[in-house]
Amino acid sequence: MIESKILIIDDDIDILKVLKANLELQGYKAYTARNWQEGRELINKVSPDLIILDLMLPDGDGLTICNEIKKERIQLPIIILTARDKLSDKILGLESGADDYIVKPFETLELFARIKACLRRAKPIESVDKIEVRGLFIDFKKRIVTVEKKEILLTHKEFNLLSLLIMKKGEVISRDEIKRHLWKDSQLYSWSRVIDVHIQRLRQKLDNKEFDKFIETVPGMGYRFKN
Repeated sequence: MIESKILIIDDDIDILKVLKANLELQGYKAYTARNWQEGRELINKVSPDLIILDLMLPDGDGLTICNEIKKERIQLPIIILTARDKLSDKILGLESGADDYIVKPFETLELFARIKACLRRAKPIESVDKIEVRGLFIDFKKRIVTVEKKEILLTHKEFNLLSLLIMKKGEVISRDEIKRHLWKDSQLYSWSRVIDVHIQRLRQKLDNKEFDKFIETVPGMGYRFKN
């Protein structure tokens, strides 16, 4: 079995040492970063399967960093590990895209259990490099989309939007969730309309009657990629 790669981003050297040692005892491959610059370099270099992220880093706000990571790697699980224990902090952390939120000091066994749960949930998505559905083909690594073997040119946002919908096919994705994943600026003017326009353009580019039925508008809720 291939060992999962876990990246810990925290400015506390003691926590980095302890977590790295314990994770490797559990069979994981652990990497450590003391700041966001190091963390970003390791993300690009080793492509971790999960990130443990502190919110208070010397060179960046953890919530902003979490949002930035999720914009580029929607499927990558992130566990926030922080001393911030207020309910408002937890809500902001989860709304920024984190898959879980753990407060310091923490129980190591609980952290391991939550890591396993996150990896288990992410496995069906992360194990898929390509998807083909009724004439629609997506290569996630090469960021290529074809319909009936004809390549469709999508913008960066359109590709990420399609990826988000198809990775959660069958689920209703709210406009709030789409905004969180694809638009960093929460003050984006009339963002709800912007999302609707991107959906419309995505449908027009795919221009396939059979495929167009897959993207369903759920009134008052959002959009769904139908099974």
